[in-house]
Formats: sequence, structure tokens, C-alpha cells
Amino acid sequence: MKIFSTLGKYMYLIPLAIFGLFHFMNADAMSGMVPAFLPLKVVWVYLTGVALIAAVVAVIIDKKSKLALQLLGLMLLLFALLLWLPGAIEGDQSATSMFLKDFALAGAAWWASKDQSD
Repeated sequence: MKIFSTLGKYMYLIPLAIFGLFHFMNADAMSGMVPAFLPLKVVWVYLTGVALIAAVVAVIIDKKSKLALQLLGLMLLLFALLLWLPGAIEGDQSATSMFLKDFALAGAAWWASKDQSD
């Protein structure tokens, strides 16, 4: 059954790495999603891209993976609450889907962190 655990790990991590790369490929377009109260919007896009990729690398090489997953979960929960919840409350179905996705991914990161040692 270890095959399912390994497969699941990479099914979780690969999309996150791709999302991280997208932050570098589309930084200007993504900067419009950064909450209005934050300055230097493109910098935040790059920073979150680095954070996504760093979390993936930490888990793959098993260095500080528990901390990486805990911080990843926090970041994804903040995405859900700050980026998507306002639209979801207004009834935007796309924002609701994105909220639920990020909320679930945050929970999965925290759940996975319980099996990691630091």
C-alpha cells in the first residue's frame, strides 16, 4: 500500500510546484488578485511562487518537511480567506470553487504534516 501513499504525495506536490511556476510566468496578471491592502503586488506574487516551490522541494528532499507543510497549509488557508471568500460570500460560483479548493488543500497539508518528522 506504500505505492498509494507515494503516488498521493506526488499527486499533491506536482500541481503545487506548477502553481508556483505559474506565479513567475504570469506575475503581472496574477498581481490583480493580491488584496488591495498589500503594497508591491507583483512582489507578493513572486514571494508566494517561491513559497510554493520551496514547500514542494522541502517535502521531496525531506528537510523541514513538517514545517514546510504547516506553513503551506497556513498560506493556502490565507488564500482561501483573503482571495476567494469575499467572492464566495457574494455568490460567485468560481470564487466558491476556488475557496473550497484552497481550503481543502490547506487541510491536506496540515494532515500530511502529522506524518512528518523534523
